[in-house]
Amino acid sequence: MRFVSQLPESAAPPPSGEISRLADHLFRHEAGKLVSVLTGIFGLDRLQMAEDVVQEALVRALKTWPYYGVPQNPAAWLTQTAKNLALDLIRREKVFYNKQSQIIAFVEQWSPGAGEGYGDSVTFDNEIKDDRLRLMFACCHPLVPQESQTALALKTLCGFSPAEIAKAFLTTEAAIAKRLTRARQRIQELRIPFEIPSGEEMPVRLDGVLQSLYLLFNEGYKASSGERLVREELCHDAIRLAALLVEHPVGHLPKTHALLALMLLNAARLPTRVDAEGNLLLLKAQDRALWDQRMIARGMFHFAQSAAGDEITEYHLQAGIAACHCAAKDYESTDWPYILSLYDRLVEFDDSPVAALNRAIVIANVHGPRAGLEAVAAIQNREKLNSYYLLYAVLGELEAQSNDPLAAAGYFKKSLQLAETKSEQLFLTQRFQACEELLHE
Repeated sequence: MRFVSQLPESAAPPPSGEISRLADHLFRHEAGKLVSVLTGIFGLDRLQMAEDVVQEALVRALKTWPYYGVPQNPAAWLTQTAKNLALDLIRREKVFYNKQSQIIAFVEQWSPGAGEGYGDSVTFDNEIKDDRLRLMFACCHPLVPQESQTALALKTLCGFSPAEIAKAFLTTEAAIAKRLTRARQRIQELRIPFEIPSGEEMPVRLDGVLQSLYLLFNEGYKASSGERLVREELCHDAIRLAALLVEHPVGHLPKTHALLALMLLNAARLPTRVDAEGNLLLLKAQDRALWDQRMIARGMFHFAQSAAGDEITEYHLQAGIAACHCAAKDYESTDWPYILSLYDRLVEFDDSPVAALNRAIVIANVHGPRAGLEAVAAIQNREKLNSYYLLYAVLGELEAQSNDPLAAAGYFKKSLQLAETKSEQLFLTQRFQACEELLHE
């Protein structure tokens, strides 16, 4: 099998931690682009093959780089390796016999960029971004089961693991794996085309794409697991794709502007979500002077653009909530009653228990902790939150504010058992210990 390593002979093997971080970066930023390009070449019904080729290229990187060092342009190395693997598959599979010469010529011309640094993208970056959106729309085809559309887009283009997708949908990893399998089978059986739709098909697909971008941003804003609470690269990736979509004729709609505004306004607060040691900082403890004012201005611009027309979506309401936080000079001057009114409307759009839990937090800010506890108790489908650490963290905070350290300690302990990021675990440990100290005074 032909394989171009492009590794400098003098490169020193880097620490294993650096390799791991680099692999995660490439998986999140480059894998989706490569899958999109390969799918555009071979067809959407060959989606699994495209994923396999890119996955194999990443595996080879992890096996090779620890011994020979990281190449000067890892993204270009990954592209070259994926290209060679794809060419080998083409030559072996009879199904491509009639088109072999055209496909090989096309892939041969698709070469990695010559830029330096591991943040560089492959050549033809604009085309790849368009292909990435095209594949996202294809994943959200109406013939693909609705419950599987977003899961497929997150897995294929955003590098989400089934476990991460499961947490986003409050379901099990096994359930997500079944969704992904059914979606791929459906695409292959129906030979769904690789294209951005138009006309009546557009609204149905756009909603799935927007949800995919929304969940991609959320995973960056509050990671579901790992060492870091905030994964800024995912947030910025979602913002880039949303900005590209809002400039495209098919996505230039108020709800797309609303989603982009929501992302920008929340991303403006990223520098203050954790301290210098990576410890979680609640909104009340954040230094608002460090919020990104330029990003807030961009968010407010798109929020204004979202006001066109009569449609109000959940993205409009969430962007309005984010705008209220950005407009408040400090935590005490936040217009909590107005935010509560927005949440009252939001739960009409989004009947998820997570939205209701967020509303209960706002109720506590307006009417006190006991009212917040009553709102949590009234959440419909609350059983879906049984494995959600934030449910118990919220209950712990509200019980602590109600001067019941015993109940608070129990909830913080339960939340600590479920939390999967280091910063959240440290924060919850501190809250639990504070309650324990009160009990022993």
